[in-house]
Amino acid sequence: MGRVKYATRNILFGYVSNIITLLLNAGLRYVFIMRLDETLLGINSTYTNILSVLSLAELGVGTAINFSLYAPVARHDKEKIKAYMQFYKKAYRMIAIVVAAVGLILVPFLKYIIKDPVGIDSNQDLINFYLIFLFNTVSSYFVAYKYSLPNAEQKNYIQSNVITITKIVTTVVQIIVILATSSFYGYLISASVIELAQKIFANIYLNYKYPFLKEQNVEKLSKEETADIKRKTGALVCHKVGDVARLQTDSIIISGFINVAMSGVVDNYNLVISSVSNFVNIIFNSVISSFGNLIATESKEKQYSMFCIYRFFASWIYGFSAVGFYILLTPLIQLWLGDKWMLPGTVTAAILLDYYFKGERVVLSNFKTAAGVFEQDKYLPLVQGAVNLIISIVLVRKIGLVGVYIGTIVSGLLANFIRPVIIYRVCFERKTAGYFIDAVRYVFVIILATVCCVMCGNIFMKEVTIVSFTIMLVVITLVFNGLFLLFFGRTDEFRYLFALFRDKAYALINRLHYR
Repeated sequence: MGRVKYATRNILFGYVSNIITLLLNAGLRYVFIMRLDETLLGINSTYTNILSVLSLAELGVGTAINFSLYAPVARHDKEKIKAYMQFYKKAYRMIAIVVAAVGLILVPFLKYIIKDPVGIDSNQDLINFYLIFLFNTVSSYFVAYKYSLPNAEQKNYIQSNVITITKIVTTVVQIIVILATSSFYGYLISASVIELAQKIFANIYLNYKYPFLKEQNVEKLSKEETADIKRKTGALVCHKVGDVARLQTDSIIISGFINVAMSGVVDNYNLVISSVSNFVNIIFNSVISSFGNLIATESKEKQYSMFCIYRFFASWIYGFSAVGFYILLTPLIQLWLGDKWMLPGTVTAAILLDYYFKGERVVLSNFKTAAGVFEQDKYLPLVQGAVNLIISIVLVRKIGLVGVYIGTIVSGLLANFIRPVIIYRVCFERKTAGYFIDAVRYVFVIILATVCCVMCGNIFMKEVTIVSFTIMLVVITLVFNGLFLLFFGRTDEFRYLFALFRDKAYALINRLHYR
């Protein structure tokens, strides 16, 4: 099966997964808010982010080994695959121990992180909630490493399918538990039990699919191979620390400097954005392993051509979704949950500005990961993390919630300017002037589309109703995509994508016809 077919299958299964989880998450969040309260929602969001910070212990070992697996998988070198997986297994067991230890050390400090926990009578409850979250995170390390092999084989859909089934069962059970008991303990414990069962099943299934992983006669990696993993991991430590400080601390800062309930309000917006952006990310994350294969087998010219297509498509899709969110996100929250859960327009704009530029960075990061370019910018994430924390903490005291996101935007833009220079020099041996010219062109069209859509919104959505919301969704789709086609419909990147989708459509039609 070729790279395009693997990527297509990964995208298809990913979409099915996200459609299901999107609907279930919306229902679960509605039931949660109606039967529990905003403080518990904020605690749920904050603890999720704290455990994301604790995942820092992984320190990029997984990314480094995933990259190392591309070549032996392409060569069907079973012995080398076994050696890498054995190394990976030992590393992740050690990581689980470290995460558990650090997580327990944090317990006495929870009362300082959770500000104004209205409705929580006992500090012991805060600790118990946290320990359940910690158990879920630690237990995941005992099976997560095994997914690296099917992912290196470009079979990301295996992991997607397991996660989807688990999510369906978990969400349905949680809805039933909340409706029956209105218990946050029941909500957490039911998910924990189901996810533990999933991990046991996944372990059994992957052992069955790859029986050679259970073989005892495993050669050790050479000193050079081990040194290469350690060198890449060392670079990724800096990436991981910086990324956590920049991406996973907003909720903690909001909880500690404003209040934990506001963290829950923001999390509603993030839930909608992440639910929709997951559809976008499936496309881009599904081709990482395909890019790894491309880089291992094709010329730099071919790599550069595919990167430009990948980047053009990302600007289109992230731009379209960002404009749609800007016009429709707050009205959606208003229709779904009520006026109580709405954020100020400036905060929403700041969140979505970071969202678009994050999309640009997804392209850069994914290609960089596939190419194994980890060391050249290893200190950049540390700088970004420091900039984010300093600006966010200073501005949240002065101007409130929007200050948190100003720090996130400024720190993120550092990578938007620096990483293209590194990738173009190391991977393509080219200058980056063309990259930044294209960036300006894409942003100009996106701003033009935003202005046009806002004007249309003043006409078609004077009042927020389901009908006006639907009309605006259609208008935004037509206006944005029409403008993008007008400006970029003659480019090589668009022609490639059009031909690809046309051929896929014809193949599907022919297949249905002959059936």
